[in-house]
Amino acid sequence: MAFLKKSTIWIAYLLALLVLPQFFNSILAISIYNQMAIAIVFALSYNMLLGQGGMLSFGHAVYFGLGGFLAVHTLIMIEFETVYFSIIFIPLVGGVIGLLAAIFIGSFSTHKAGTVFAMISLGIGELIAASSLIFVSFFGGEAGVSGDRTFGPPLFGVEFLQDVEIYYLAAGWVFIATVFMYLFTQTPAGRMANAVRDNPERAEFIGYSARRVRFISFCAAGFFAGIAGGLFALNYEFITEENLNAATSGRVLLMAYIGGLGYFIGPIVGAVILTLMNSLLSNYSELWMLYLGILFLLTVMFLPRGFAGFIMMHQVAWIRGKLHTLFIPYLLTGIPALILILSCVALLEMSHIEEEVLHYLGLELNPATLLTWVITIVIASASLFAIRLTLPRLRAAWEAANAIPDSEDG
Repeated sequence: MAFLKKSTIWIAYLLALLVLPQFFNSILAISIYNQMAIAIVFALSYNMLLGQGGMLSFGHAVYFGLGGFLAVHTLIMIEFETVYFSIIFIPLVGGVIGLLAAIFIGSFSTHKAGTVFAMISLGIGELIAASSLIFVSFFGGEAGVSGDRTFGPPLFGVEFLQDVEIYYLAAGWVFIATVFMYLFTQTPAGRMANAVRDNPERAEFIGYSARRVRFISFCAAGFFAGIAGGLFALNYEFITEENLNAATSGRVLLMAYIGGLGYFIGPIVGAVILTLMNSLLSNYSELWMLYLGILFLLTVMFLPRGFAGFIMMHQVAWIRGKLHTLFIPYLLTGIPALILILSCVALLEMSHIEEEVLHYLGLELNPATLLTWVITIVIASASLFAIRLTLPRLRAAWEAANAIPDSEDG
């Protein structure tokens, strides 16, 4: 029964990847899908480090970037007929270089976890990022390196000229990578990674080397990060120093944390959220990075287990059949919360906009008018008051939905 349930989930996941372009097939939508595919693999690989192995890395972009650079150079070699094989294997090329880099760096960086590991990863990341501007012959300097995926041999008549063709290729690799990363969590090494994360001393007592377990997880994470880098190279056909630096490492950290560390679906959720913010929100507001920072701050304060953890919190209520009792309390608190968010966004946008009128949610707000500010602040204050007023009811409904019946308690 459990096997059938898991098989159904994986089949649904694969179908979702395949049919997604059938619903929204514009150029922008396909571009966003490709970015999501890359981000999902990258974020899942980072979760193998931090979420499952307890290794906080500030340099995970190294393996992503190195995989991408070698993938682009492989495209160049295909173009000049130095090598001959289909570009569908380009992500695997990136994975191999990511694995080799992880083997070398992990040989000395995984002896310790915690602050020591974090500082070593930060140093390695900055070292490789700086080296990319020095060794121009391989990294291309600030301009980076570019290739052309269309010179590869066609696969069943597909020449990968269109972005939608690249999406289906990326979707296949996303599914394969997701399956193997999940299977890794079910192996003894994956199980012991959780034990080493929680209590390395006890793992040592029962005969496991904490350093070796961390090393295995580190290498696996580097391999899949390289695959994500290869997908990036295929999609954009170029790669630069930006794909190696701390900013890229910070983004994948945000994806994993906002989505939910420790939950396998968490990085997938985080990758989708951040990709949408990066691709859509950035088109409407120059303050999208500020909103991303606020989202991360609110997640740390109120959802420390991420969005996936918030979803999983409702498992008990779902099993007990009391999930419906939370609908009205959530609605009563959620509507004022949404109004508060929209009001705060309006205040931020009015303080930043240089035009005379702000077009916001079908309204025309004039930042130069005091009345506009007063009304917006009043709406925000009233919404905050309504939230505080409805929170006790939500809290009581939550406790009732998750309360243990006396029969079960006995």
